Amino acid sequence: MYTVVNVEKTRGYSVARGATAGVLAVVIGGGLAGCMSKSGGVVSGESGPAPSATSSMEMNGRQLISTAEAVRDLGTLAVKGRAPMTGYSREQFGGGWATVGGCDERDNILRRDLTGEKLDSHGCKVLSGVLQDPYTGKRISFTRGVRTSGAVQIDHVVALGDAWQTGAQQLSAAQREKLANDPLELNAVDGPANEQKGDGDAATWLPSNKSIRCAYVAQQILVKERYDLWVTSAEHNAMQHVLAACPGQQLAVPVG
Repeated sequence: MYTVVNVEKTRGYSVARGATAGVLAVVIGGGLAGCMSKSGGVVSGESGPAPSATSSMEMNGRQLISTAEAVRDLGTLAVKGRAPMTGYSREQFGGGWATVGGCDERDNILRRDLTGEKLDSHGCKVLSGVLQDPYTGKRISFTRGVRTSGAVQIDHVVALGDAWQTGAQQLSAAQREKLANDPLELNAVDGPANEQKGDGDAATWLPSNKSIRCAYVAQQILVKERYDLWVTSAEHNAMQHVLAACPGQQLAVPVG
């Protein structure tokens, strides 16, 4: 049968902790929810037979937000036109990955999102592992190297170019660096999918894996809310349309 984890509250959202044997289930509306991978996604509100050990994966570093909460938070975001890209560069968000807990944030996210990861002797750098990619649904074997590391990239869920045009220009340099290294803002994903996304927002790019779209949009909303960023009218409408397709569901997004 399902393993039921403890659910705590962090910043008003439920945080799942203590999953055992790679199985996660949360009581939702009197039924038991389905399983979650480390990559996050939608937690179904339907009950059913226990998942097999091979299909069950641990939810790690994720918090649960309901569709209703995401819709509510979307309603708090200002709707404005885009500011110009004038002055934008990656360096406006810091010179690269920040060091957090003694490791750079890229490796922290790889350790969070990959399974079966092997680390270097210092316990920081991820040398290899497996990603169940949330954006494409593909299983990707990651091996660190000049020619291979790009297979798995770290996506800023609110693209930094989009952030720059929707309020980040008004943040301090320290706030922008914090945004760029916030775990809530980061996903380990398929490299080509990340490159295809570029600086796109929800109106211009969504993951090809439709089952992750609601959680992806909810994650963007939380990031924009946290850093006082706004949405364009087209972006707002696209987010609203995506969330309308998953009423009553629990969405797993990173804990930031």
